[in-house]
Amino acid sequence: MRKLISFMHISLDGYVAGPNGEINWVKVDEEIFDYVGKRISEGDTALYGRATYQMMEDYWPTAAEKPNPTKHTIEHSKWYSKVHKVVLSKTMNPDNFREGCLSNTEIISDNLVDRINNIKQQAGSEILLFGSPSAAHSLIQLNLIDGYWLFVNPIILGRGIPLFTDINDKIKLNLLNTHQFTSGVTELNYTVDR
Repeated sequence: MRKLISFMHISLDGYVAGPNGEINWVKVDEEIFDYVGKRISEGDTALYGRATYQMMEDYWPTAAEKPNPTKHTIEHSKWYSKVHKVVLSKTMNPDNFREGCLSNTEIISDNLVDRINNIKQQAGSEILLFGSPSAAHSLIQLNLIDGYWLFVNPIILGRGIPLFTDINDKIKLNLLNTHQFTSGVTELNYTVDR
């Protein structure tokens, strides 16, 4: 069975965004892009909440065509165009998007447990949930996340949108590995102990 992995940048005090959703405190550089790109390139399914999907869709399909794209931009744009995208949204209407926007995209608006478990049963590699704190909260509460791929940024926000909130029960984790980046960001890779 495929695993659903939550990929998040997080502050030392557990926030994934500031109080207004800001993520300008997240440290990303070529070292992190290269490290993350290797794992992402092996994935064939990306999971997003509506807001994150719309942000991604506004940029990545044509990012490689912009002037002076980086190696990361070209690689991720190609990957984004071919990957199967799953969007969790109760409000998204496919008729409101530009032509071609929803190609290779599946919208889940109800029966979350059944629909996600169905995707997990399909052939393929791990399913990566990118950002999307609201979607992550729903999936965590339903015990659908199988692992956490966290990039702990060397900052304490003090307030914002936490990754872990309204948890119904303890979630025991097993640490698979860690990686320290020169920027001070530390990767923590966990699997959920079931």
